[in-house]
Amino acid sequence: MLIKIAKPSDLHESDVTPESIYLSRRRFMGGMVGLGAGLALSGNVNANEDYSDVPEGNAPTWLKEKISETEWRAITPSDPEKDTLTPFDDASGYNNFFEFGSDKRDPARHAGSLQTEPWSVVVDGEVNNGGRFALEDFAKPSQFEERIYRLRCVEAWSMVIPWLGIPLADIIKRADPTSKAKYVRFETLVDPEQMRGQRSSFSIIDWPYVEGLRLDEAMHPLTILAMGMYGRELPNQNGAPLRLVVPWKYGFKSIKSIVRISLVEEQPLNSWQQIAANEYGFYANVNPEVDHPRWSQATERRLPNSLFRTNTIDTLMFNGYANEVADMYAGLDLRTNY
Repeated sequence: MLIKIAKPSDLHESDVTPESIYLSRRRFMGGMVGLGAGLALSGNVNANEDYSDVPEGNAPTWLKEKISETEWRAITPSDPEKDTLTPFDDASGYNNFFEFGSDKRDPARHAGSLQTEPWSVVVDGEVNNGGRFALEDFAKPSQFEERIYRLRCVEAWSMVIPWLGIPLADIIKRADPTSKAKYVRFETLVDPEQMRGQRSSFSIIDWPYVEGLRLDEAMHPLTILAMGMYGRELPNQNGAPLRLVVPWKYGFKSIKSIVRISLVEEQPLNSWQQIAANEYGFYANVNPEVDHPRWSQATERRLPNSLFRTNTIDTLMFNGYANEVADMYAGLDLRTNY
């Protein structure tokens, strides 16, 4: 049983949101709650933006019901000026999703071709309770939660996004890993008919797109499987219907449109590591002290910005989540294990 202990720093949504909006949001569950006993939230941000005007999507009934029952998680504000929510149009219109093209606007232009209903996910490998699960059955046993996280791209731009989803740990626990399970490997959908980037002769990715986490990283309370954002289901271009979100790592680790989750004994070779291991390592922890070979990682452009307004801010170690995750890397050389 998860015991939720309120902390003095925890806030009600009504503390940071106008009352009219606070009362109208069906998913607000009330109460001051944290992510779990003893877990600090210094990496989370101020929910001082309203996104009630985000347009309704075409989510299946079961997903709309899960979203309506979302438990809003209390947060600790860090820097309200720098950590305001990214406008929905920017978060849904500026993406890396190479299955639909290499330009940042390609996913929003072309991802509408992806059919996300029905959808199933295979859970296999070193588990006792594997199988193929309809997404509805996959998600139903878990409580949806809203998590407002920073998203830091390896290309040195960033956003602040309110995700809706479930802890990845829920899925792993239900799968009942064997003693051999040390890593979690993820695969995205392969369907060139729906995903034009996969049939492009210019693609450098050997499909499927593959990502991986160490088991303790996957089990960490901050790691979630997102099925929504901004109070609605995930837009296709953001990784519908199921994507990984690991907020202390660079964005390419958060694999989209997941169809397979495998518990494995050996460290997976992720797609970008396979393409350029000297630039994209397995860990991909946000680290301002370790530059990309072609640019600095010490600062980032917080979107939205323009030619006339460049919002450049300092990058934080582990993207601002060091208090929660740094212990997992004690003794590990993060310059070598980048």
